[in-house]
Amino acid sequence: MAGAKAHSTPRSPGCSAAGSTTTGRRLTGPAGLWFMPMTATASDDEAVTALALSAAKGNGRALEAFIKATQQDVWRFVAYLSDVGSADDLTQETFLRAIGAIPRFSARSSARTWLLAIARHVVADHIRHVRSRPRTTRGARPEHLIDGDRHARGFEDLVEVTTMIADLTTDQREALLLTQLLGLSYADAAAVCGCPVGTIRSRVARARDALLADAEPDDLTG
Repeated sequence: MAGAKAHSTPRSPGCSAAGSTTTGRRLTGPAGLWFMPMTATASDDEAVTALALSAAKGNGRALEAFIKATQQDVWRFVAYLSDVGSADDLTQETFLRAIGAIPRFSARSSARTWLLAIARHVVADHIRHVRSRPRTTRGARPEHLIDGDRHARGFEDLVEVTTMIADLTTDQREALLLTQLLGLSYADAAAVCGCPVGTIRSRVARARDALLADAEPDDLTG
């Protein structure tokens, strides 16, 4: 596994995904607010898990392929859950931890679920670390997007989404991101968050209600 390098993770892949040809799930709101799930299929998850199991046995090429297959999911998750300015570093840290832990991966859950759980812990550690310092933002606020991303297809929708979800609670935001943005099942999202499936359903419902409530004033005023 020495051949796989976490620093090979591309920088800021998340914004380009806004223009991907996936099936969007629309929430009523200004400028047409869309969540673009990654529409991973069961066969995709099985293939990624197979790569992780092979990497666990020391296959360096499998590890590199595993990182390539999952890096976009990780970047998008940490960017929306924390902030875009920290997303590259948090993605890097997630894969460093995953590389250290992958020899113990035994597929009790899918590799994607396992990796996103690591990413969630990385974000939690990051938030605890910076909480004592003055902060001017919550979540992935648009002003933290790098200049190159401002020209990406779908930037306006990205700004819309990041602004609105930043005002959700952390629990609501991560449940919504896992199920609506990354396309995880409620069961897999519950495994990532370490809570019952019913709790995830409740958090997603409350997040949707909050987003719709935020959108209504703009719809009424035009």
